[in-house]
Amino acid sequence: MTVPSVTSAQIRTALLLRHEIALLDVRHEAAFATGHPLFAANMAVDRIALEAEVRLPRKDVPIVIYDNGEGWVTQAARNLKDFGYINVSQLEGGLQGWKSAGYEVFEDVNSYAKAFGELVESRRHTPSLAAEEVNALIASKANIQILDVRRFDEYATMNIPGSISVPGAELVLRAGRAAPDPDTTIIVNCAGRTRSIIGTQSLINAGVANKVVALRNGTIGWTLAKQGLQHGSDRRGEIGAIKDGGANARDVAYRAGVKRVGSMELTALQSDRDRTLYRFDVRSEEEYAAGHLEGFRHYPGGQLVQEVDMAAPVRGARIVLTDDRSVRADMTASWLAQMGWEVYVHDGGYDGALEVGPPLVIPKPDPSHRYRRPYEGTDVKESAMQAYLDWEFGLVEQLRRDASHGFFVI
Repeated sequence: MTVPSVTSAQIRTALLLRHEIALLDVRHEAAFATGHPLFAANMAVDRIALEAEVRLPRKDVPIVIYDNGEGWVTQAARNLKDFGYINVSQLEGGLQGWKSAGYEVFEDVNSYAKAFGELVESRRHTPSLAAEEVNALIASKANIQILDVRRFDEYATMNIPGSISVPGAELVLRAGRAAPDPDTTIIVNCAGRTRSIIGTQSLINAGVANKVVALRNGTIGWTLAKQGLQHGSDRRGEIGAIKDGGANARDVAYRAGVKRVGSMELTALQSDRDRTLYRFDVRSEEEYAAGHLEGFRHYPGGQLVQEVDMAAPVRGARIVLTDDRSVRADMTASWLAQMGWEVYVHDGGYDGALEVGPPLVIPKPDPSHRYRRPYEGTDVKESAMQAYLDWEFGLVEQLRRDASHGFFVI
């Protein structure tokens, strides 16, 4: 079959003008991680049947596919056509065409969220402490509380000694219970940098009374500093919002330009067939399974901020978030808005009929095709960890060269 072509310049124009476009890299994830345009999303040719209808809800959305000369484009276009997608083009010249046009390529996965996190730290001077400093505080039994903002399964694999699992978007909702003494210093950690920067800045933005700092470079930095980790921990933070957390989170969302919608406005958004609409429930998996609004997919807020390219590959689409306590939706929405998304928080709706059942789970890629993150597991080489940190440190400058992101930081 013949697949029409679009130029790199046309794609860049669509991105700059915030037009809807799904720029899909149809190579396997491991190849995608070696380099891709900033706003490209990975959907390997053999994963289209598993992922397309969930990740690309509008069948006439403009889709541009590419590879790096492997020959996957024609098969990918055929697979998309089989699932009813009618507006599929290919990037002229593939990835090499993008490079030849003089445009930047970004390594790793979730690259633009990670670049955004580095931009936040650069502009807000998000405070942090090195692993050695945090370890000294632990040893001296200082008045600190370490909050781990990764997914619980990551936390259970390895964690900083004494830390509690409080996945990202839960921070404002649970930090008041985890650290009720305003004199307690809260230390936020993730595996590398992004989620700890965003988590730390979330608490600061929401006006927590405590001093808050990030563990610089997360568990990677901790490991490189030769500090010990715990394994198999199961400590979870309980609900207990920081003082005025709900009102403050709403104010943070307002300052970021987040819009609020009720049932009538949500219906209008859902009825607009000319725009892609993503709907996400950002609560915990247990809360979602117990009862959720019809049509909303589960995606915990902290993970959504980092993995938005996976959750919502159509750049320029609309996003609606829901949360029966509002706090998590407000804080998550505030970050997505700063990343250039048109994002809404849905108020209410939980007093009516709810759907019950576990979240949809998309199978992970074949391990042989999956990119091994340098921050996951316990057997990663130190050289790979350091190389990953060095890459993250360079992302702000790479954003400047690319000049297409449209991010802002409140």
